[in-house]
Amino acid sequence: MFDWLVVGAGFAGSVLAERLASQRGDRVLVVDRRPQVGGNAYDCYNEAGLLIHKYGPHIFHTNSEQVFDHLSQFTEWRPYEHRVLAEVDKTLVPVPINLHTINTLYGLDLTSEQLEDWFAARAEPVEDIRTSEDVVVSRVGRELYEKFFRGYTRKQWGVDPSELDKSVTARVPTRTNRDDRYFTDKLQYMPAAGYTRMFERMLDHPNIQVMLKTDYSQMREEFGYKRLIFTGPVDEYFGYCYGRLPYRSLRFEHKTLEQEWHQPVGVVNFPMEHDYTRVTEYKHLTGQQHPCTSLTYEYPTAEGDPYYPVPTAENADRYRKYEALARSTEDVWFVGRLATYRYYNMDQVVGQALATFRRIEASVPGANRAPLETAVSKMSGILQATQ
Repeated sequence: MFDWLVVGAGFAGSVLAERLASQRGDRVLVVDRRPQVGGNAYDCYNEAGLLIHKYGPHIFHTNSEQVFDHLSQFTEWRPYEHRVLAEVDKTLVPVPINLHTINTLYGLDLTSEQLEDWFAARAEPVEDIRTSEDVVVSRVGRELYEKFFRGYTRKQWGVDPSELDKSVTARVPTRTNRDDRYFTDKLQYMPAAGYTRMFERMLDHPNIQVMLKTDYSQMREEFGYKRLIFTGPVDEYFGYCYGRLPYRSLRFEHKTLEQEWHQPVGVVNFPMEHDYTRVTEYKHLTGQQHPCTSLTYEYPTAEGDPYYPVPTAENADRYRKYEALARSTEDVWFVGRLATYRYYNMDQVVGQALATFRRIEASVPGANRAPLETAVSKMSGILQATQ
C-alpha cells in the first residue's frame, strides 16, 4: 500500500513526490504515460550529440528565491538571459517591443520619453478592457497590434485575439527603454546539466517508485494507495462529465544543421508569415559548443497532447464546474497547469506544488513507516518492464 499515487512526472508531480518522500517519509508511486520523466521540460541529446528540448524551449526564470533555492538542491545552474527577435516586415527586431524595435521599424531616432508620446498618440481608448485585442490596441495602437500580435496569436491559439481573455497578451510587456531581455525576473538560469538530469535527481529517493509508459486510468484500481496527487487534465479525471476543456497543442519539427549557428538569438518569432510560430536554436540556451546546431520549428495545432488551456469566458465557466468537483473530492489534490486549467510558468507550478505540500503537512497525518519493499514487492515485474 502506497501512501501516495502521483499522476504525472513533470514539475508539479515530481516536486510533490520528493517532498512527500523526503520530508514525511511517505511511500510514493509516480506514474506517467510518457517513457521519460520531466513532463514537457524533458530534454535529451539528439543523434548529433546536441542537447535539445523535445517539447519546445523551456526557459527558467523567477523572482521567487524560495522556488529557486528548492530546485537548487537538484541542479547546478547556468546564467542565461533569454532574448527573442521577431521577423516583422522582413526585419528582425526585439520582442517585447522596445525603443530599438520602434526606431528600427520606422527609421526613427526617438528617446524613451518621446516613445511614450508616440505610443499614446496611436493608442485607441478602450473603456472596458476584456480581451487580448483590447490590451494591445489600448496600449500601442492597431498597427503594431496587426504586425506583432494578431497573426501570432491566431496561429498560437486558433482564434482571434478579440475572442481571448486579456491575460494572454497582458503577459507581454511594452517597453520604452532598450531592455531587450524577454524576461526581467531577478533569477534567470538554465539547469547546467539539463532539465532531465534535475528531475532524475529529484525522484532519486528510496521511498519513490517511478512507473513510466503507464496510464493512470488503466492501473488506478490495480494497486493500493491512500491518497492521490493528480497533475493531468482535470476534465479527464472526471470523465468529461461537463464536456471537454479545450487545449492547444504543438507539433515540433526538429532539425540539425551542419553549421555552427543559424540565428542571432535563442528564439525567433514569426508573427506575419509561415505556419510555424517560432524557431528555437538550443545552443544559445545551453551554452553547448558544437560544430553543428539544432533547431525546433513549432506548429500550433488543435490536436495532440494538451499544452495550453484556451482562456475564453466559456471555457472558464466550464472549468469552474470541474473545480467545484475537485474541491469536493476527498484525498485528491489537483496540481499544475492541466489540473487547474491555468497557463502557469514553470516557477509558478513549483510554487503551487510547494504550497500544496504545506497544506498537506497541515491536514494529513503522518504515514505508517512500514518498509517500502513490502508495498512494492508484488509490482517488481511491472516496474522492471517500464524501465
